[in-house]
Amino acid sequence: MRLSMSGEHTGDEYVLEASIGADNSDGGLPHGELLNEFIEAVCSHDEERSAKARQQVLQELGEAALVDTAAVIAAFNGYPRAADATGIPLEDYKDVATEAMRIELGLDSLNHSKTA
Repeated sequence: MRLSMSGEHTGDEYVLEASIGADNSDGGLPHGELLNEFIEAVCSHDEERSAKARQQVLQELGEAALVDTAAVIAAFNGYPRAADATGIPLEDYKDVATEAMRIELGLDSLNHSKTA
């Protein structure tokens, strides 16, 4: 959601479907294809694929970008787990604000704890 709002603010257009693998483009982000491959490789738990993607990021973007990207992946993996573990509910205004995006990307089907 933040990315789509950032795009509204800057006038940039992003392909949100790229964030869930439904679109193989760069998502409108610089180095988007490379970064998406790194994210997917890490999340796949495939050590060989992860090593290859890590090396590509290192070669093309440098060590600082590799560290930053890995930190962002780790953080975004941890945030929902922490919120879920504490039982933090989604605020009503966020539920309303993200409804169209969740429908478009099919995200509600991924939330097994959400009741109809």
